[in-house]
Amino acid sequence: MGVEGCTKCIKYLLFFFNFIFWLTGGVILGVALWLRHDPKTSNLLELEFEGTHPPSTFYISVHILIAVGAVMMVVGFLGCYGAIQESQCLLGTFFACLVILFAAEVAAGIWGYMNKDKVSTEMINFYDSVYDKGITQSVTTDKGKEQAAATVLKVFHETLSCCGKGVGTSIVTRITDSMGITELCPNKDLLQVSCHQRIQELFSDKIYLIGIAALVVAVIMIFEMIFSMVLCCGIRNSPVY
Repeated sequence: MGVEGCTKCIKYLLFFFNFIFWLTGGVILGVALWLRHDPKTSNLLELEFEGTHPPSTFYISVHILIAVGAVMMVVGFLGCYGAIQESQCLLGTFFACLVILFAAEVAAGIWGYMNKDKVSTEMINFYDSVYDKGITQSVTTDKGKEQAAATVLKVFHETLSCCGKGVGTSIVTRITDSMGITELCPNKDLLQVSCHQRIQELFSDKIYLIGIAALVVAVIMIFEMIFSMVLCCGIRNSPVY
């Protein structure tokens, strides 16, 4: 025999929310792995120019998300098993894990909000430095370095379907390309699209996706903490134990 009445209803509600929590952990893990291996972000974040790499802030966030998804799946399974078995020990451990995860998520959310524009800003700065050096080295006929810069810029332009830092640089690049001085934007149709805009869109969309996932998980966690505490108290006060 086990708990009865409202406590039994709480037991199955907790199992249901834990199952959703476990599934959410799997979804977050899958999304994080997709973000880590997405061709667009991978092509840009694995570039190197004169010993300088793009910012690693985005990958750090994704690796944390991978860890969170894996832990959520383990904790979700623990909660499901503890609810079915009506084990105070497992439910207590589950509640403690939830509190730690919730605190970590709140801290990560605050950090993410404060640094939400950092990734795109750092990537834009990296692009600008490569673009400026590519133009300068083309004019000074430093062919070796020009080729290195052009290779990096080509990845940016083909990945994001853009060229230049804005309208002004697009016009300059159009002129230098037509004169044969540079070959930074081989597809002339891309000259009207700013790479600054494309970079902001690329990383902003992904950051919002992470934020929505974190909000959904936080709501589920709150319900689970309430239900696990109520069920634990119900088991303790149940006359069958």
